[in-house]
Amino acid sequence: MHINPLDISSPATELNFSGKNVLIVDDYMEMRSILRDMLSSCGAEMKKIHMATNGNEAIAWLKKVPFDIVLCDLILGSGKNGQQVLEEAKYQSLVGPSCLWLMITAEKTMEAVTGTAEYQPDAYLLKPVTEASLRSRLAKIWTKKEAFAEIYKAMKQQDYSKAMFLCDQRLASDKAHTADLLRTKCDLLLVSGEYDRAKQVLEDILAVRDLPWAKAALAKILLKKNDLDAAKHLLEETTEANPAYLEAQDLLAHTLQVMGDLEEAGNVLERTVKLSPNSVTRQKNLGQVAMKLGKLEDAERAFRKSVSLGENSVLRTADAYLGLAKACSANKNAEQALKVLGQLNKNFAADEVRTKALAVEGLIHHQSGNTEKAKQIAEELGQSISNDSIHPDSDGALEIARLLLTTGDKEKAIQLLQSEIKNNPESATLLRDVAEIFDQAGMGEEGSRLIETSRQEAMLIMNRGVLLISKGQYEEAVSAMRDAYSAMPANIRVLLNLAYVIITYMQKKGPTPELVEEARHSLQAANELSPGEPRFVRLSAALNELTTLR
Repeated sequence: MHINPLDISSPATELNFSGKNVLIVDDYMEMRSILRDMLSSCGAEMKKIHMATNGNEAIAWLKKVPFDIVLCDLILGSGKNGQQVLEEAKYQSLVGPSCLWLMITAEKTMEAVTGTAEYQPDAYLLKPVTEASLRSRLAKIWTKKEAFAEIYKAMKQQDYSKAMFLCDQRLASDKAHTADLLRTKCDLLLVSGEYDRAKQVLEDILAVRDLPWAKAALAKILLKKNDLDAAKHLLEETTEANPAYLEAQDLLAHTLQVMGDLEEAGNVLERTVKLSPNSVTRQKNLGQVAMKLGKLEDAERAFRKSVSLGENSVLRTADAYLGLAKACSANKNAEQALKVLGQLNKNFAADEVRTKALAVEGLIHHQSGNTEKAKQIAEELGQSISNDSIHPDSDGALEIARLLLTTGDKEKAIQLLQSEIKNNPESATLLRDVAEIFDQAGMGEEGSRLIETSRQEAMLIMNRGVLLISKGQYEEAVSAMRDAYSAMPANIRVLLNLAYVIITYMQKKGPTPELVEEARHSLQAANELSPGEPRFVRLSAALNELTTLR
């Protein structure tokens, strides 16, 4: 992001607004009119300028029109603020990298600037806005947008190979944008799952220049390769030299959590929320870490802040409400905890959220001494699982297992936990959470044996199909992965391996509509569980190629 609002030194440039749609978002009519007139004076077509008076109107316009330029005030009165409009626009892919987003603000505080900087508008413009400052800022950003136009077009089409080729082509002659082009190329390599190539490019960059973003990107690759110590060292070095680099701070906290160092992860998150306290997600993460550390008042404060910040945000999650309810209950305030669950049920209608909330309600009743009500809820949930009438997500399954163990149904709880391990046998965080549940139930040694047995079974089943396909046993490979899918329907690697063996089978034997549909369904299920996995991108491309050739 380029934060230099007083820099208007660039020479006046003729702006080509031909065919470009512009959105102005401001709650003051006078300001909207001033900006519209300035844009018109800069060359924008009046009929292409649209205006929104608040965040909801802005989102509605963004859903209807592909805007090239957005001028958005940071403070928009009640409802969504400018930061929340930008985060929702990006979250819902309503704007792409080719859209020029200027955030306009009178706020100069560090809190306001760092908060909005996390969602990366192209630039800020400090009030009072003049035509000269607006023209200069638009021209400066426009030059880069035009240089990257073809690359952005390929990215929008998810043709990452072409986008990387265009980056390389431009790198040969465009010295002014070398840093941005290299960064874009590295991002594309990461999205495509080409970690070794990305690592080489990043190491070459760092051999010449010490760039924080390159170190953070390299740390992501090290994390993917499970080299946790190296990732931690790199991130500590980066954040020590650049304490305001929030993405690196969050990545360091995540790395420490994966390593099981919750105390230090909590310290990193505490430091980061002091720099930028208005992140819904970071406050929720801080609450979860504080809860595990037994810092109940800190947990309640962080969850409450996340719930409050999320009121108008697309990043609002049920987990923040559930965390707040559990923190209130642990702080001996069952009445408040149940009230929070009531708010949760009003705001989230998904079945899996309701199921998780019911399990937490059972635990709250048990903690407050109402064991009869807790047992009644546990029996209801246990029956629903036996009937296969509910399908909790991973967190929900853990909450239900915790309640079942608390109320005495050990057999169902173990079945549920074993199922979760088989669906996520490579998640160190989940395995630690399951071990903690067993420990709290006084089943430490037995729990450890169950975890290891379930994990090893899952690993064998997961890889069997891929092994068979490497031996040329195509039918057997597809059959083995279908069996694995039946046993572990929420295992991401199983879903991707199933798609892989089907696609490989079709490459050898020819595609059929049924197999194409089965592979596509498996890929979609994997992407819903873990969006953006590089293998999903590669396998989807291979499947599309097969169907195109038909």
